[in-house]
Amino acid sequence: MFKKVLLASAVLVTIAPAAAFAQSGGAAAGAATGAVGGAIVGGPVGAAVGGVTGAIVGGIADQQQPEFRQYVTTQKVPSYAYKEEVRVGTVLPESGVIYHEVPTQYKVKGYRYTVVNDTPVLVEPSSRKIVQVIR
Repeated sequence: MFKKVLLASAVLVTIAPAAAFAQSGGAAAGAATGAVGGAIVGGPVGAAVGGVTGAIVGGIADQQQPEFRQYVTTQKVPSYAYKEEVRVGTVLPESGVIYHEVPTQYKVKGYRYTVVNDTPVLVEPSSRKIVQVIR
């Protein structure tokens, strides 16, 4: 039992940087973080399930973020002023925020984008939750 707790602690220390990277990292980072998290909870089977789930949740890939940011700039999308920190998991208000379709070349389905405090973000439309901050 002690070995399992020690192993879980060691894995948690190693995934902290990966989890921070996943906030901006798209499907690959989501897969990596999901796999490590799944391994902690369910061993090898948990790692496989977590990796697949993390990849599905991914947003715009790292290498496409500068291009997407430039695209948003050219669209002249107005920025919503938000008093809190712009971060993954933030739920945006029901009114006042305008959401836009993500162009197909970014291969992101089911999400919309908006600009909050001059920062483009991907949002899950039904919950209004920020799923990716584009830096």
